[in-house]
Amino acid sequence: MENDYNENDLFVEFADNPDPRCPCILLLDVSSSMTGKPIEALNEGLKTFHEEVTQDELASRRVELGIITFGSGVDTIQDFVTVDQFNPPTLTTSGTTSMGTAIKKGLDMIADRKEIYNNNGIAYYRPWLFLITDGHPTDEWESAAKRLKIEDEQKKVAFFAVGVEGADMSRLAKISPPSRVPLKLKGLNFSEMFVWLSTSLRSVSSSTPGDQVPLSTPEGWASV
Repeated sequence: MENDYNENDLFVEFADNPDPRCPCILLLDVSSSMTGKPIEALNEGLKTFHEEVTQDELASRRVELGIITFGSGVDTIQDFVTVDQFNPPTLTTSGTTSMGTAIKKGLDMIADRKEIYNNNGIAYYRPWLFLITDGHPTDEWESAAKRLKIEDEQKKVAFFAVGVEGADMSRLAKISPPSRVPLKLKGLNFSEMFVWLSTSLRSVSSSTPGDQVPLSTPEGWASV
């Protein structure tokens, strides 16, 4: 369900809503190992995220969400939309874990979106790339990790990794920038995790682009 924007669509979108944007991409593992309760809990978590963010009128106009899933393939199932236009999808599972490809696709998607902002005079906050997985990459991931660390250091993106039960946390630590260690989800507390994510994005979106916004500790749903 990719949104196919043309220049007229974008002109109308930004004319109707010239607010600065806070872009966030969710990189979601939909490999076979997520079948059953994990994918059900993740789907419920996406609904919780939508409900939480849309309670904040400012955030619902400023937070832009994109979703990339990775299993045997990598798919953009939601191109960037403001949260007030977002309808949570129902994810299904299949295949392996193409994590490296998904990270590169997410970085490319962010770069393209920032170019659109710049071309239309729209200010934006540092984009977020938020990865959730219960496994380890089954494709080439080293080049994605290298690029990710460079872009994080240059403050082009803020990367967060969350490992579900069964995730290769040591591999996630190698992928993640040294400034932000991956977190281990407690049980299937996806809803609590998405409440934290929505609260964090609401705080960022109410600040001035470029400001440093302290994030709350992810207590209750995660451990290092």
